[in-house]
Amino acid sequence: MNMNGIKALLLAILVVGSTLRLHADEGMWLPMFIKRLNYDDMKKHGLQLTPEEIYSVNNASLKDAIVVLNGGSCTAEMISDNGLFLTNHHCAFGAIQDNSTTEHDYLTDGFWAKTKADELQANGMTASYLIEMRDVTDKVLQDVDVTLKGSERDEALRAAIEKVEAEVAEEVAEHYEIKTRSFFEGNEYYLFVYETFRDVRLVGAPPSSIGKYGGDTDNWMWPRHTGDFSLMRVYEGPDGLPADYSTENVPHAPKHHLPISLNGVEQGDYAMIMGYPGSTDRYLSSYGVQQELSLRQPTIVSIREKRLQLMKADMDNSAEVRIKYASKYAGVSNYYKYFIGQQRGLKRLKVYEQKKATEDQFDAWAAKQSDAGETYQAVTKLWKDGFATTDKTVKAMTYINEAMFASEIVVLSYRATGLLAALSQEGAPASAIDEAKAMLKKRADKHFKDYNQPTDRKITAALFKMYSEDVPTNMQPEKFREMASKANGDFTKEVDKMFDKSIFASEESLDAFLEKPSAKKLEKDPVFDLMMNTLGFFRGQLLPMVGNADEDIVYANRLFVDGLRKMNADKNYYPNANSTMRLTYGKVGDYYPADAVYYNYYTTLAGVMEKEDPNNPEFVVPGKLKTLYENKDYGDYGEDGEMRVCFISNNDITGGNSGSPVINAKGELIGCAFDGNWEAMSGDIAFEHKLQRTISVDIRYVLFIIDKFADAGHLVDEMTLVKSEPEASVTPANPEATTSHE
Repeated sequence: MNMNGIKALLLAILVVGSTLRLHADEGMWLPMFIKRLNYDDMKKHGLQLTPEEIYSVNNASLKDAIVVLNGGSCTAEMISDNGLFLTNHHCAFGAIQDNSTTEHDYLTDGFWAKTKADELQANGMTASYLIEMRDVTDKVLQDVDVTLKGSERDEALRAAIEKVEAEVAEEVAEHYEIKTRSFFEGNEYYLFVYETFRDVRLVGAPPSSIGKYGGDTDNWMWPRHTGDFSLMRVYEGPDGLPADYSTENVPHAPKHHLPISLNGVEQGDYAMIMGYPGSTDRYLSSYGVQQELSLRQPTIVSIREKRLQLMKADMDNSAEVRIKYASKYAGVSNYYKYFIGQQRGLKRLKVYEQKKATEDQFDAWAAKQSDAGETYQAVTKLWKDGFATTDKTVKAMTYINEAMFASEIVVLSYRATGLLAALSQEGAPASAIDEAKAMLKKRADKHFKDYNQPTDRKITAALFKMYSEDVPTNMQPEKFREMASKANGDFTKEVDKMFDKSIFASEESLDAFLEKPSAKKLEKDPVFDLMMNTLGFFRGQLLPMVGNADEDIVYANRLFVDGLRKMNADKNYYPNANSTMRLTYGKVGDYYPADAVYYNYYTTLAGVMEKEDPNNPEFVVPGKLKTLYENKDYGDYGEDGEMRVCFISNNDITGGNSGSPVINAKGELIGCAFDGNWEAMSGDIAFEHKLQRTISVDIRYVLFIIDKFADAGHLVDEMTLVKSEPEASVTPANPEATTSHE
């Protein structure tokens, strides 16, 4: 999601002397600074907690109920003192799919553990708590000038960060992880201490007809009727420390878990989200926006469209393939549609023009500076020249990533580079080779578990054809050009020959190779040879074409943000998302997506029934859910004869926030965030407060599905449910933060 304002917040905060200010809905704020930067405004909007109840190092606080999954793929929240946490269905999708077979199809049928012994291993999933964060900017940058760039700066930073982390390591528990991240484009540095648990288990997941209701059709759309949630549990060793999966492990007791409100939400209610947003680019220049619109994103969309088409055809024809490729398809599809929407939003909201106006304001300010003015004046030229250079290679580089390395067999061959290094090292000990073999075998086992060779052959041939036609010949690797020449427009035969001769085509042939591995045989493998030639071309020819352009762009970004904050010293800024904990606050509220179109702030189970289409797998409604609806059997979770499903708020989130808790003014859980809305898909680059909305599943619908649909009330019994007399909503400080219509 993005920078906010009536015409794009980024422009608003850049204009010198502007009376416009940040709206409550915009901003991904570092929780350690909320007392200084946000607390007064949060109270005005209804918050009833103290800053220490939100973020504290010494006492239990909201931050101790928030976990980041797999280092940043999703967020989750603890909802019991027994290690139970809530996240999105799509965040647990890999674990659900990994445990599914044609005999036990948990994707289709759902899964609910009746006892802890029935819970399923979420292989490879981790859950990390933030213990503390520290501002280490002064220590990291004390000997690193803002004008330093390139490898010289990287080396200076690396040495400084290693020193700081070593000092902190002496102070904290030995098993804690320490990570230092840059903020404000390298102008500030913060250190984070985490505790990571490695035994995570699947506890409950609704069938995809609930958890993925609406499928790709409804993805990124409002109104939404998706019960996008799953339950998982964190386990620890008997000694209370993180441990690998073991039947001896016990449920982990968090420092804090979120009480769950049964009160529901109303228009204008305070809503706060804590989580781990992955990546935003709100300081992106107008030149960067133009490159995204004209080159990179259209290329990604066209490649992924073909890939999805071929994948889906095979999934529709085979239940086995459908299960194997369910997670892969979802991942490719999600950002396929995202980029389509982002292009639409960037154009419709005239983000390029907004950015350009901002840069003009910055240039005018820079020209008046006596100290370092010359440095700031260089920003625009560095951007202009840098993007002009990278424009020449961006399509070729995108094809390598999205086409060449979309071929699963090519990716698997890349996993063998470590083995080649070990085999090629003169006098390498047998233990080094054995370790490399074991690593490749482990990755290959995972690869072949969810692999269908005929699908990979078709996708590889189709994407290679696109690559050969859409990228100039001189921007293609030599081995690929040779294949294209022989293919003469049809890659099917050439790809088939490559597969037929490769040791990576099947588990049997790879296992046979690993029995007696040799560098010579590996280097002669047609897939490995193509992959290595592509990497060599990328490093030896494409990167030299770029030269120092990328470094210049990064340098210009750093100067721009540094100057921007000096130019508007009285403004509060927040950094781009980078998979570190952030807090965003705002209001529950409706919106007008277009002229004469109005969207209410919540949806109901009636809408699920209205969308039902038994002939469309994305809109199939389970029979039991229909019965519960017909009987209005909602238990304690309905409201005035309705069962609310989802609601929207104007919180500022992005990818990585999936699964984040939506918390009310009292610190109680009211929903689980899972998506953004189509009209504001440009949000990661330019926040639009009139349109941008976070879509969340109502926590009462979650409880209803668990209790009434799945008959898993024992899981609800673990939770802390609260219901109090509703209080009058606080009048928004900015009326536009709820309902707005132009």
